[in-house]
Amino acid sequence: MDKVKAKKHLGQHFLKDESIAKNIADTLSLEGYEDVLEIGPGMGVLTKYMLDKAVNTYVIEIDTESVTYLEANYPKLHGKIISQDFLKYNINEVFENKQFAIIGNFPYNISTQIVFRVLELRDQIPEFSGMFQKEVAERICEKKGSKAYGILSVLAQAFYDTEYLFTVDENVFNPPPKVKSGVMRMRRKEDYSLPCSVKLFFTVVKTAFQQRRKTLRNSLKTLSLSDNLREDSIFDLRPEQLDVTQFIELTQKIEADGV
Repeated sequence: MDKVKAKKHLGQHFLKDESIAKNIADTLSLEGYEDVLEIGPGMGVLTKYMLDKAVNTYVIEIDTESVTYLEANYPKLHGKIISQDFLKYNINEVFENKQFAIIGNFPYNISTQIVFRVLELRDQIPEFSGMFQKEVAERICEKKGSKAYGILSVLAQAFYDTEYLFTVDENVFNPPPKVKSGVMRMRRKEDYSLPCSVKLFFTVVKTAFQQRRKTLRNSLKTLSLSDNLREDSIFDLRPEQLDVTQFIELTQKIEADGV
């Protein structure tokens, strides 16, 4: 098999530029874990650089044609190719609750879902980096006050330090996507526990941004807050005006209110 044909329904755009692949591989510190999982390796342009590093590299790939290609061309991956859907697979069948990093040129049609899955697995994932659609990578790293700042920004930054690293032109892919790409990195905070209910925190953030143009007093109506709490000045603000710390404080106030 010479090449794998890119499949539109899987959002495949194969990176051709070796130097960019190497730069992405170099975004991981490789500290605090022995295993790395690459999502969507395709034909292994990034994989080959990960296999040169002093970590155990596993790959997870849903495309059977890509799996066949990887098995034929990367003998170092023998026994480390997981032919599954990352969003549905119980990854601890492989990692058994150990720490591991995630890297990849992520399919743009599921990249946001991948980030939410990483947040669910945050106890095991100290580091996460890779390539997204540029706007998604920027959104994850955005600070308060911007139109791009939203649910993904707040939830990711509650547990991780996020950093936008570099932009990638569409012409280095086959086939080229219609958008530019961006590489970003998330490194888990030393103390990533929240001083409030995590479930309520997620609910507050998601509910607030569903009506982002309204003040919190209006967007959080569905949470049945007391009249007394609703008089708090924080409810005069719109969600994009609150940083992560303020969202945590807001959640604490709502929690104390009995929600």
